[in-house]
Amino acid sequence: MGWSDGRAVLRVPADGGGAVAVPLEVAASYRARSRGLLGRDGVEGAMLLTPASGVHTFRMRFALDVAYLDRRMRVLAVRTMPRNRLGLPRPRSRHVLEAAAGAMAGWGLRPGTVVAVEPVAPEPPGVSRPSSSGT
Repeated sequence: MGWSDGRAVLRVPADGGGAVAVPLEVAASYRARSRGLLGRDGVEGAMLLTPASGVHTFRMRFALDVAYLDRRMRVLAVRTMPRNRLGLPRPRSRHVLEAAAGAMAGWGLRPGTVVAVEPVAPEPPGVSRPSSSGT
C-alpha cells in the first residue's frame, strides 16, 4: 500500500467475529510523523505513523498506548507509555499505532493480531462539514 497523510479506518478483528472500526489518522510524511500527537489534548481513535519503528512521549499531554506493527500489519507488541518517555526502536517494526492509554485493550488489540487500514475518500471540493461550535 502506498501511504499518504489523511484519514482512514482501522479494522481490529473482534473475538466473536466481525471487527472493531476505529477512526484513524495516517501520518506518512516526515512533517506529519514529526508532529504526531504533540500539542493535542487527546486523540479520537488512533494515529498510524508510517514508516516508523519507535516513538517518544516527550512534551505529550497524555499517556499513550503504542502498538508496533510489522510490514504485514501484524501487531508485534503493545505498550502503554507514560508522558516524557523514549520508546526504543523495535526490530521488524514498520509502523507504529498510537492511541490514548487504555484504548487498545478496549479494542482487543494484542500481539499477533493482524489489523487492516481502509482509506476514507476525501470530501469533494466545495463540500463543507457542519461546524461543531453550535452556531
